[in-house]
Amino acid sequence: MLPLEPFQPIGAIATTAQGLAQLQRLGDAGIPLSIWVSPQLGSAHPQVPAYERPLAAHLQKHWCHYRAWIFALACGAVVRLISPLLTHKSQDPAVCVLAEDGQWIVSLLGGHGAGGDRLCQILSATIGATPILTGASGSQGYFAVDTWGTALGWQRGAGDWNAIASQQAQGKAVQVYQTCGSSLWRTGLSSDQPLEWVSTPPLENAVWITEKVLPASVTSGVAWHPRVLWLGIGCERGTSAALIQQAIDQTLAQGGLSPLAIAGLASIDRKADEVGLCQVAKAHDWPSRWFSAQELAPVTVPTPSAIVAAEMGTPSVAEAAAVLASGGGRLIVPKQIYRQEGERGAVTIAIAQSEREWIPRQGSLSLIGTGPGSLDQLTLAARSALLAADILVGYTLYLELLAPLRRPGQMVAAYAITQERQRAEAAIELAQWGLNVAVVSSGDCGIYGMAGLVLELLAAADITDLPVEVFPGVSAVNAAAARLGAPLMHDFCAISLSDRLTPWPVIKKRLQAAAEADFVTALYNPRSRDRQQQLVDAKAIFLEYRSPQTPVAIVRAAYRPEEHITLTTLGAFEPATVDMFSLVLIGNASTRRFQDWLITPRGYLGKEP
Repeated sequence: MLPLEPFQPIGAIATTAQGLAQLQRLGDAGIPLSIWVSPQLGSAHPQVPAYERPLAAHLQKHWCHYRAWIFALACGAVVRLISPLLTHKSQDPAVCVLAEDGQWIVSLLGGHGAGGDRLCQILSATIGATPILTGASGSQGYFAVDTWGTALGWQRGAGDWNAIASQQAQGKAVQVYQTCGSSLWRTGLSSDQPLEWVSTPPLENAVWITEKVLPASVTSGVAWHPRVLWLGIGCERGTSAALIQQAIDQTLAQGGLSPLAIAGLASIDRKADEVGLCQVAKAHDWPSRWFSAQELAPVTVPTPSAIVAAEMGTPSVAEAAAVLASGGGRLIVPKQIYRQEGERGAVTIAIAQSEREWIPRQGSLSLIGTGPGSLDQLTLAARSALLAADILVGYTLYLELLAPLRRPGQMVAAYAITQERQRAEAAIELAQWGLNVAVVSSGDCGIYGMAGLVLELLAAADITDLPVEVFPGVSAVNAAAARLGAPLMHDFCAISLSDRLTPWPVIKKRLQAAAEADFVTALYNPRSRDRQQQLVDAKAIFLEYRSPQTPVAIVRAAYRPEEHITLTTLGAFEPATVDMFSLVLIGNASTRRFQDWLITPRGYLGKEP
């Protein structure tokens, strides 16, 4: 299932059978929808709930319970229906309008803040429709400033966001001042997006990415707050939630820290049932991390306490818990102790800042085969999964080929051709962090691609809580065969000549078996700068079992602008003309050439009709 958590739940409305059919196509493709139809249509489709009459009353009742809506109606009708329900763009759901013939999808409302443009692109790719995006950022290819931190769980703070967005839309440079959080989001920026990175606090017309509240001197900036602050809290038994909250507020105010930058709270495990602590965490939807005395005791802190050590088994609770929860981050506020006359209990609070922000959702892995390189060879499912991902991980060349498809703001992590393990490990780490990760392989991800390695690493680490889905693609052997006609009409096999991971004696044994068994054989990774001899040896092995007249094809960069096809024979075949971007296909005893096609008969013509 596609990672669509930011948009769920999604409501959908259809008034005609054609519109319902398009919504059901989306549902069948893995888009989770709650579909309602008109009462008249519902009588013909009793398995689909009918909305109440009139539709406007139904929407008024259910509008705020959904984060996105899809209407298979005319745009004008949708505008009239939803206009009385609109409040503010920071609160309204995304709205997309789907043409009843499935050809067009319009991002009508909430293109930025509610993710309507992104949802529109995903829906369009799912059923092969054309997305209609009318926002300035989308048309300019800019990463909209009011969505920069969405994937990373940042929270939007104070400032005139409309003014900054207008400045961006007009192509004027926007200053950016970042003091915390990941810089990975910057990989989602287009190269021509006018931004100015500053290292000193700007006073106006700037975007702050910070753990602090904006200074009073800033009159026209806006703030994004990565969730990097971990509150370490200790308290006497029975301390009220009100006193704990007051201690948090005062500590943040003294440090000029924004409550929107809080990731969560932490304490000793003996406090896991402390009512006040639990109430505060629940009220803010903060995660809680509990540590044993044995885990806390070794942490070096500035203000250890012998009294705390004697009572709790560790010289520090608040400071040590904050440091551990932040992953060994910097302690920016040493412990403060709060009491209040007339209030029972006491609170000790410290704050540590993590290097990496907390993302408040579960990540996922999509293992995607992108085909031979041309975007029109992508499957609809693969295209949808790519657009739904927060970040693409892959070999640099493959990511470059996908660049026209990337939506603004989609992050990338590019690696060298030999760094498969690093790619897989990084993808798993990013997904565990909370990102929806697409690991891309050319061809099919399960044929000499990344799917096997990622799944191997997940199995080795016994990681069972990450959603994983594999999306097939057109493999190199399929693409080459299509360019050659029908060379794979009978039994065939694929063998990689790369001995970087497989010993050459094993590869040689497989070549001999394939040659002797008369398989049509596709040779992947046939030759590189450092591997000159393997393809020469492979030719010699096949000549032991097959005629020198056996057809051979070299297909380089199939379906790309630099595509080149060479048709020859096994005897005339020159290994020196082959490189790593080529696939070599050796026919069997019955393969023959007809003009520029290769045909391997299946045997149909030898049978009586």
